[in-house]
Amino acid sequence: MNVLINGQAQSLPGAATLADALAALKPTPPFAVAVNREFVPRSGYGERRLQPDDQIEVIRPVTGG
Repeated sequence: MNVLINGQAQSLPGAATLADALAALKPTPPFAVAVNREFVPRSGYGERRLQPDDQIEVIRPVTGG
């Protein structure tokens, strides 16, 4: 199945979860994740099944003053 991760096309197995997508991306913590603009808590990464054409955003916090 094809999904978008931070605007880039990514091919994943048909029964992929959000945890699978993140394992392929290997983001460096800390980060937050949204699927189709809906925040997904870290505890839900393994349970969130992805669908074709889902849009995943991995967001890094920005600090500063």
